[in-house]
Amino acid sequence: MILRREVVRERLDHLRTVIRHLDELRASDRDRFLASYQLQWTAERGLQLAAQSVFDIGTHVLSGHLNVHPADYEDVIRLLAAHRVISPELEQRLRGLGGFRNILVHGYLEIDESRVYDFLQRESAVFGDFAAAIESWMAET
Repeated sequence: MILRREVVRERLDHLRTVIRHLDELRASDRDRFLASYQLQWTAERGLQLAAQSVFDIGTHVLSGHLNVHPADYEDVIRLLAAHRVISPELEQRLRGLGGFRNILVHGYLEIDESRVYDFLQRESAVFGDFAAAIESWMAET
């Protein structure tokens, strides 16, 4: 497979759109968020889309440029760091995203909306940092 920069750029554009919507949701206070299934479902879907974008972009970079094929979502993050596409610090911040994504996709009975809110408030900035790291890597490569 060959790295197709236009594919990465399209996926980064999509990720940035999702980030903008997540930023709007982040403005909600905890009580309002926890009382509104609309906000909860929108946040869950946005976080799922952002996480999936990270994994799709990472997999494309790994397979298309480095001919490396990750075994699972967490392996995507580990391999991006091992190949210096992202920093070790960003790798640490992204650890566990695969499990969080799987809970959002498959664990609909187990979702703790407080945890979703907390992730939205404290951790969602990692998506923008990931996009910036990929752009930087592409500019250098």
